[in-house]
Amino acid sequence: MRAVVQRVKRAEVRVEGQVTGKIGNGLLILLGVGQDDDQKDLAYLADKIMNLRIFEDSEDKMNLSVLDVGGQVLVVSQFTLYGDCRKGKRPSYSSAARPELAEKYYNEFIEYVRNNYKIQVETGVFQAMMEVDFINDGPVTLLIDSKKTF
Repeated sequence: MRAVVQRVKRAEVRVEGQVTGKIGNGLLILLGVGQDDDQKDLAYLADKIMNLRIFEDSEDKMNLSVLDVGGQVLVVSQFTLYGDCRKGKRPSYSSAARPELAEKYYNEFIEYVRNNYKIQVETGVFQAMMEVDFINDGPVTLLIDSKKTF
């Protein structure tokens, strides 16, 4: 699994003009599922993200997690995180999971975070054309891969 994690002041996602998820202070997570991902990848990525110390403490040092600051999470599916741009001009998505598996793990990721961390989790709509609007705070943007390829 791969994620782009952004610390945000606010974020929302719309499908056909309708807001499907909206948060204030917290994390925007763009989540991609690879074809060989499993439950270990899901748990690793969720636990890593929820415990990342990327929010400032009283001394302006990044020492606090989204949990510590009472933040919220918006999770948006993003298969293009598996786009391989090394050859040619059109990305190859052959490493991305098939939609059925990707949707299963996307939903399980959301439930894992909700159940294990008791945090507000908002979502986009799987396989929909979405518009994501956010204010990146910092900016703080991190790339995380459960296979640790980067």
